[in-house]
Amino acid sequence: MKCEICSNKLNEAFLQKIIGTYVKDEKGKKHAVCFECQKKFPKKDELLKSIR
Repeated sequence: MKCEICSNKLNEAFLQKIIGTYVKDEKGKKHAVCFECQKKFPKKDELLKSIR
C-alpha cells in the first residue's frame, strides 16, 4: 500500500496494520496517509487538499 500524497510505501506493523492513518473524504472514501505526511499537514482539510 502507498501513501496517496507522496506515493511512498507505507510500513506495516503486526497483522498488516499500516503505520500511518486513513482519512475519509466527504464521500466516505478512505485514503491512506503516511506518518511523515501527517506531520507536514496536521489538519484533516489540509490532508484532503493535498491528495493527488
